[in-house]
Amino acid sequence: MITREPEHFDPPRHYVAGLGQKAILTAREIGRGGMLLVKGILAARYAFTERARREILGQMFICGIKSLGVISIVAVFTGMILALQTGLELRKFNQEVFIGSAVMVTMLREMGPFMTGLILAACVGSAIAAQIGTMVVSEEVAALEIMSIDPVRFLGMPRLIAMAIMTPLLSFYTCILGVMGGGLVGMTQLGVSWSAYMENATRFAETKDLYVGLLKALIFGIIITTVACYEGFNATQGAVGVGRATRQSVITAFLMILVTGYFITRLFYIS
Repeated sequence: MITREPEHFDPPRHYVAGLGQKAILTAREIGRGGMLLVKGILAARYAFTERARREILGQMFICGIKSLGVISIVAVFTGMILALQTGLELRKFNQEVFIGSAVMVTMLREMGPFMTGLILAACVGSAIAAQIGTMVVSEEVAALEIMSIDPVRFLGMPRLIAMAIMTPLLSFYTCILGVMGGGLVGMTQLGVSWSAYMENATRFAETKDLYVGLLKALIFGIIITTVACYEGFNATQGAVGVGRATRQSVITAFLMILVTGYFITRLFYIS
């Protein structure tokens, strides 16, 4: 049977050697994750087979429809918090009528894809890592390899495509609910009429904001799936290793979403 055991390295002789070893291991993990992503993208040419279509639709239901409840609640209250905090500051200058533009632009550019990415990383990414990790430690993935079935094509590719499709859609859904939640706060607590709120929201938001937000969501979905699959495929040491892989996938995805989101904003909005 094909087994996967944790790697063991000789302890570094001094502090500098330890830093070098960590840097090399980190670079190796980044390279392996990148190769996993490339293999998943290349395997997308098999997405039109009957089995792959069924698996992709199933994964779209899991990561999309089953996440609507928590995403809806988070989206509404994110918009409400943005509207309330912004409105309280703008009220000092008698400009609270402009909360619509602040909420709309913030949700489209940043908070919509950001909150969607964090929720999916915690809910879907952890589940992917746990499922694949369990298959690895129980040697189901090894059985696939023995039967000459590519695990990345069989397990990773459908999840990658499903997340790449559903994350932008969920991000757009989050933006809509966030703007509606902000309008509710504006009407009930800040004295801003719905018509004035929506007029300002649509006046200052640009199509570019929507496109950049959807691009962020697409990249976040790819990051979440790649990290989760990588951690799952590298799980070792039974149930303890599965738990470690699940935790690590969430932490890594969170950090990569934060860093990537900043650099995308920097790329498109600061010349």
